[in-house]
Amino acid sequence: MKKKIEKLTMFLGGCAIAFPGMALAQDGALMSLGKAELRGEVESRYDAAVAATLDETVLRSTDSRYYWASETKVQCGIAMGFLKSGTKDADSVSKCEKFALRMVGDPLPPPPPPPVNEIQCTEQMPMYVYFDWDSAAPPPDASATVSLIAENSAVCGWNAFSVIGHTDRSGSDSYNFPLSVERAQAVARMMEGAGISASSMTIDGRGETERKVETLDGERNPSNRRVEINAMPATR
Repeated sequence: MKKKIEKLTMFLGGCAIAFPGMALAQDGALMSLGKAELRGEVESRYDAAVAATLDETVLRSTDSRYYWASETKVQCGIAMGFLKSGTKDADSVSKCEKFALRMVGDPLPPPPPPPVNEIQCTEQMPMYVYFDWDSAAPPPDASATVSLIAENSAVCGWNAFSVIGHTDRSGSDSYNFPLSVERAQAVARMMEGAGISASSMTIDGRGETERKVETLDGERNPSNRRVEINAMPATR
């Protein structure tokens, strides 16, 4: 019996956009697909996530679409990497599928947001900048993340930021620690350029010690190559 397949639709720029090759598989059906078809489905979700992280409407939204788009991009990217080597990785495929659903959310257009979202200003939801392997150069989409933080900073009254760099486990501890610091410093420079005071930032690196995804020693993992930014509101 065939599983129910629907087309995945997302609202970008105020318009409903259907992604033609992007089927919404029910009941976690992606893993039942052949490798060629699965690769097409994963790539469609990855492309949609990339488009969402660069879309002005998503960047300025008061909900969590940008967060889930970023997570979708990472997990689908991991799944694509496995598929290129001929492996169907159940964990990353499952997360790619689930996070894509969260990214799309309610198929009805969201109502116009209020000028200030109280939850957005008070919730401690970290934002991430992900890095290429063995690189401390922020990727092109990092500027969108930094801009979003800078814009919300004035509205929410944020006056303190922790900027923490991390690495995966593909290098030695002695190599990864300074690399994680360099990543944090690179993002902090971008934040300062966007108008955030350097004195309001705490910059640190944790090397490979605080992994987002557990891996074997020596394994490359894009989810772990990141800078995590937390904003803290002014003390009342």
